[in-house]
Amino acid sequence: MKKAIPCMGLGVYKAGEAVYDAVRFALDANCRHIDCAKIYGNEEAVGKAIRESGIPREEIFVTTKLWPTDFERPEEACKGSLRRLGLEYVDGYLLHWPGIDTRLRLKAYEALGRLREQGLIRVCGVSNFLIPHLEELALAQLPAPACDQLEVHPWYPQREVRAYCHSHTIQVICWAPLFRGAWREASFLDRIGQAHGKTPVQVLLRWHIQNGDCPIPKSVTPSRILENLQVFDFTLSPGEMAAIDTLEDGRHIGKNPFTYDGSL
Repeated sequence: MKKAIPCMGLGVYKAGEAVYDAVRFALDANCRHIDCAKIYGNEEAVGKAIRESGIPREEIFVTTKLWPTDFERPEEACKGSLRRLGLEYVDGYLLHWPGIDTRLRLKAYEALGRLREQGLIRVCGVSNFLIPHLEELALAQLPAPACDQLEVHPWYPQREVRAYCHSHTIQVICWAPLFRGAWREASFLDRIGQAHGKTPVQVLLRWHIQNGDCPIPKSVTPSRILENLQVFDFTLSPGEMAAIDTLEDGRHIGKNPFTYDGSL
């Protein structure tokens, strides 16, 4: 049976030396979704924290990713990630960016299916794929990805691609869900939070969850990790959700998925 993707996770992008403690704390706080990537350079610490947590492996959804420059050697790259993580398999293995070579992209995605057949990964996914990229997979008669990890937040909600994903049973996972603290600019989030006994950060994360998406906020601070996880005991009203929607202004962090080739 395919394991469900938990609707809240911990991102470890640029978490540095503190990543081991952050992952251990998050797991102890009942977080069961850890998102990492080869390019983050911390798979060893993430894997060590998972192995030493004492939590049964099957209870944790672990994601890592294939960088575009590795599209020609996906099996080698996947086994390298598993070796660094010290795990026998990962739950999610994602193409990190589409890259600019359609042929390589399709071959790499097709290879994920073989990795799944070998038991090295549980589900095939993508990251930063827009509608044309997803339609390419369908036209090539490849299975739809289990998830698409996208930059999503109220300032850049990516409504069209999210709607496509929702209609094709592709789970949207949101990186940069708090847009690097931009919530401080929106004082009305404080008022919404006060009405529920919550913080503006918790309000934003709840917005993601009520939209049917899975946020993976990054933090290495124990108090913030706890804050991020305590978002399942309240519900935003339709009016509050609509007010948050008005923050959309197109600002975002990520590169252009159509032109980024993976160069660092």
